[in-house]
Amino acid sequence: MSRRDDLNNEKGRHLKAARDLAAATEAAGRDFTDAERTTVKTHLDAAKAAHDQIAVLDGDDQLMAQVNALGLPVGDLAKDGGLPTGGHPGDTLGERFTKSDAFVDWIGRFPNGRVPEGAKGIQSPAIGFGLADVHADGAKALITGGSPTSGGALVQRDWRGLVDGLGQFTRPLVVADLVTAGQTQSDTIEYARVTGFTNNASPVPEATSAAVIGDGTGGTVLPAVGGRKPESGLALQKVSATVKTIAHWIPATKRALSDAGQVRTLIDEFLRYGLAEELEDQILTGNNTGENFEGILNTPGVQAQAWDTDLLTTLRRSRTLVRIGGRTVPTAFLLNPVDMEKLDLLRNTHGDFYFGGPTAAPNAQPAVWGLPRVEAEAMPPGVGLVGNFRQAVLWDREQAAIQVSDSHADFFVRNLVAILAEMRAAFGVIRPLAFATIDLTA
Repeated sequence: MSRRDDLNNEKGRHLKAARDLAAATEAAGRDFTDAERTTVKTHLDAAKAAHDQIAVLDGDDQLMAQVNALGLPVGDLAKDGGLPTGGHPGDTLGERFTKSDAFVDWIGRFPNGRVPEGAKGIQSPAIGFGLADVHADGAKALITGGSPTSGGALVQRDWRGLVDGLGQFTRPLVVADLVTAGQTQSDTIEYARVTGFTNNASPVPEATSAAVIGDGTGGTVLPAVGGRKPESGLALQKVSATVKTIAHWIPATKRALSDAGQVRTLIDEFLRYGLAEELEDQILTGNNTGENFEGILNTPGVQAQAWDTDLLTTLRRSRTLVRIGGRTVPTAFLLNPVDMEKLDLLRNTHGDFYFGGPTAAPNAQPAVWGLPRVEAEAMPPGVGLVGNFRQAVLWDREQAAIQVSDSHADFFVRNLVAILAEMRAAFGVIRPLAFATIDLTA
């Protein structure tokens, strides 16, 4: 059995002993005793020591493979008993080194005359050479790694390519994930929006006469005969949301795209991100003119909450506004990062932060009045938005696509191409009262 096999068996034996003891305590539903804790640690230390020795053997094998990869028949040298120091006339300095008795004797100490891969701390004996052994025509220039005409000519730069990408120019996009996602096969979406509601439902006495009461248009109901039901009503508005095209393009040379794959990847990422960023802006702040969406902040009927006392009070009243005025349960607050910071820095009368302060969990955004708060740079500073975001729908007509063409101006004869990204979508707020803008300025 080899040394590696012995070490593997030893490692497995200690690990099994530690696992068995841990399983026994777990089955008994108790913690380790002090003696058991010491025993488990002893087994783990022994297993780690065996593991480290195996790693040394693995390292030896890897180092031996690297030596063999240089074309040096180490095994044959050891088998032949080695060559005398200095080798034969005409041998290079490297050949004289590897044929020396000292090197052959050293390498022969390893199994099969090979240094195991992955060996660590391996060092051969120093082999001395005279000046005449180093060169025949006098001393030559020192080989240095920093000179482009010496050893440095063989050193290539460590080129990492594109590392950061577009990260410093982009922002997190979150709004499209809040609203309802839909699809359409048409260029226009029409739907009815309820703009008014009159509820006159009330208890009605049983009729006591079949005689016609009044003129049938809401005349007076005589208490003596009763039976007429009250009338309620709805006010409806037909709304049209047309599909809009969001697009942009960038020029590039064919050579750049052919010779640098990262360029194409960068352009694709840039173009797709540009569409998504504009889409987020349109969902919130589109002004419904030209080819712009009717964004939530500019939709008629959206409620408005004025500043009231302080930031927390204002946010709470806006939540109530949506709950009562919109007859719906809001799903989130949407705030600009500047206003999110104001919330995070709020303190109580004892000086404690309301939302965890510097010790809050990384990337955590504690809820405000039971609602998640979402940070979006597309929101104007000083203005917040609360609502049931499921009452807004983004209809996808044509998903974002990338196209490349030289059919633009004189691009064909100049080996240029236009890389175009575009998408088509429509957006609409089904129930405007389900949203409320919030004035966050004191």
